[in-house]
Amino acid sequence: MRVWVDDRLVEDPYAPALAPLDHGVTVGDGVFETLKVVDGRPFALTRHLDRLARSAHGLGLTGLDLVAVRRGVSSVLDAWDQPDGRLRITVTGGPAPLGSERGNQGLTLMVAIAGLPPRPQSTGLATVPWPRNERGALAGLKTTSYAENVVALARAREHGATEALFANTVGNVCEGTGSNLFVVLGGEVYTPPLSAGCLAGVTRALVLEWCGAYEKDLPMSALEEAEELFLTSTTRDVQAVSSLDGREFPAPGPVTARVMAEFARAAADHIDP
Repeated sequence: MRVWVDDRLVEDPYAPALAPLDHGVTVGDGVFETLKVVDGRPFALTRHLDRLARSAHGLGLTGLDLVAVRRGVSSVLDAWDQPDGRLRITVTGGPAPLGSERGNQGLTLMVAIAGLPPRPQSTGLATVPWPRNERGALAGLKTTSYAENVVALARAREHGATEALFANTVGNVCEGTGSNLFVVLGGEVYTPPLSAGCLAGVTRALVLEWCGAYEKDLPMSALEEAEELFLTSTTRDVQAVSSLDGREFPAPGPVTARVMAEFARAAADHIDP
């Protein structure tokens, strides 16, 4: 693992490098992006930085310097001795008083890279009883306030799955803890619109652009009619769902297999400089 914090590489990634009262630590006041590194180059970096800026704006974190973030990305990649990896960019509100009030010492910027283990071709999915609030202040933002996802993922694992699925407050399909869901109905591919409260996943957007999928509000009951399901995320790419709450699916089914192949072909030409 290599870590960069506020313009310096940290020799020991587990050594203290943040103020104890950093707002990202005390109240989860921060945003982040995770992206994969392929052959030493970040995948879709510009898209991820655009979303980082949108999340920071939505959270009210002002003064984000994307030039400095790119400098941090370059620093950890230059120090990384493997061709592939998982890169995380984190921006917090910086040092602040105890409580919710922000401080005035500026943002904290962190970039870290670690190995990216291979992921299985398919995965199990389990619904959880807690809804995403599509009208909440954090809807659609990729923030470091991830405790809800931690709880949901733990529940999914208790039920033999490796990802959890949230509905939103009106009972429509929303998203996973770190993924977007696509549903095959009548041979067509659908995914919830952003208005459903899901994150604007970078891989989700690329599948919509490259693979002929459509946005549509989907009631949770529509999953009973689904022919295939698959997840998308930066570290999953396109991953087939083999089961949902115990119901088995072809993994991958023919439509999912087509999307996987089309995505892989297009992604090979989409590595940012």
